[in-house]
Amino acid sequence: MQAQNLHFKIDGILVLVGAGRVSKKLLLKLHKNGATIIAADGGAKYCAKLNITPLAIIGDMDSIKNKSDWAEKTRLIELTEQETTDFEKCLYSTSAHLTIALGMSGNRLAHTLSAIDIIGRYTCNRHIILIDEKDLAFGACGEFSLAIGVGQNLSIHPFCEIEFEGSKGLKYPLDEITLAPNIKTGTSNKTNSHQFTITPKANDKSPYLLIMDRDKLDIIITKLISKG
Repeated sequence: MQAQNLHFKIDGILVLVGAGRVSKKLLLKLHKNGATIIAADGGAKYCAKLNITPLAIIGDMDSIKNKSDWAEKTRLIELTEQETTDFEKCLYSTSAHLTIALGMSGNRLAHTLSAIDIIGRYTCNRHIILIDEKDLAFGACGEFSLAIGVGQNLSIHPFCEIEFEGSKGLKYPLDEITLAPNIKTGTSNKTNSHQFTITPKANDKSPYLLIMDRDKLDIIITKLISKG
């Protein structure tokens, strides 16, 4: 793989737009609220439909349409290595306080699984929210708490083996439970309190994925922005 160069440092929210299914309404809202937009190769098609000029288009450029037209409007970062997806190319080419990924899941199961794996690799170094047609997912390391209301869907998916000391506000507690891929996961839990707290065992900083309904996005953004 070629050297990974940091091309863009984003102070606020970065939105990465892939070629999968994207809510144009959500993309337009994030853009109007001041988020920086970068397209991952073929994701530029959504920017074109909404008359959004992304800060850059990053990828191997095998899917982008009207490449010469885009070159007149924005910066094209062509990365030809094939060891990573366009999503990961965008991640290693940027830094941001918070990254929201649209169009990186759904559409094709292989892309969804790849995007989840990528979040597992990066989650302890940056905040990433992955959004599909119904849900959102983001990685956490260490203790995490959030107020999303009672009776809300919440799944906990381990990226690797992780021991939990306990939890509060969950219908199915994580007290003294070990989760691991292919062994035991925390699918389809629910909150039974306004706020939930998940606490891994001391010094266990293994990453895990939290999945909840997409309408909690604004709550998550506020939480992750405040975490710094």
